[in-house]
This record gives sequence, C-alpha cells and structure tokens, in this order.
Amino acid sequence: QVQLVESGGGLVQPGGSLRLSCEASGGIIRISTMAWYRQAPGKQRELAAAITSDGVTTYTDFVKDRFTVSRDNAKKTVWLQMNSLKPEDTAVYYCNLRGPLGKFNSWGQGTQVTVSS
Repeated sequence: QVQLVESGGGLVQPGGSLRLSCEASGGIIRISTMAWYRQAPGKQRELAAAITSDGVTTYTDFVKDRFTVSRDNAKKTVWLQMNSLKPEDTAVYYCNLRGPLGKFNSWGQGTQVTVSS
C-alpha cells in the first residue's frame, strides 16, 4: 500500500515563502507523475503544479512564476517551493502520485497553507 506524508504548511504573511514536501513509502518501483493540488473552502480541488518522470513541469496560471515543483526519484519525494505568497493562495494543499498505466493513484493527507497579515 502506497502512503504519502506531507509537511511544510503553516501560517505566513503575504509575500512570504513556504516549501511543501511529500514523501512516499512502500515498495514503489516507479512513479510517473507527481503533482500538487489545492482546495480552498467551498471550492473544487484544482491542480497547481505537476512534474513528469522526465522532469517536464506544468503550472496553472495563478501560480506561474511564483511556485516551483521538483522531485527526487531516489528519495521518492516531491517538493513545492512557494514564493511571493498571496492571501488567495490560502488552501489545503494535497500531493498526488500516479504510477505507470494506472498502477496506483495516491493522495497525501493535505497540509494547510494560510496567507494572512
């Protein structure tokens, strides 16, 4: 069973930075896509950033040029570096890992990010 553990969330002021991490455990052989989603109260969960096994990244417009996603396959870890945070970035952030050919689709427990003065 694949399990994901997230960390790094917290309370920051506008313009501040946070670095989220998500580490997978278990006998995972390969991980295809690693991604970060976020969900604000009363809103649908939405994709923030993703990175393929080849290192190709995808960002939604609302985080582009402020967030950076990276991964280390040996450590089975994905990070999300968040800079220049805005109040509208406030949400619960979830990591998502997918295996090749749908072998698995796992979600982290979520970590709260609050941006407020």
